[in-house]
Amino acid sequence: MISVSLVVLLGAVVVLALRYTMLRLWQALICVLFGFYLSQTAAAPQVRTLISTIVTAVSGGHP
Repeated sequence: MISVSLVVLLGAVVVLALRYTMLRLWQALICVLFGFYLSQTAAAPQVRTLISTIVTAVSGGHP
């Protein structure tokens, strides 16, 4: 299960990208919309599994 802290972390990355990497607001909005619509497709379970695996690996194997 993806925690709220991961969502907050990803939100912070988007804010930093907007501020420091010349990412335009419309580009960030497209990324948000892409994620929103991706979550409603048949690929959503695989994406969730991939994210959970990455989070588990980064956290040292503790889900």
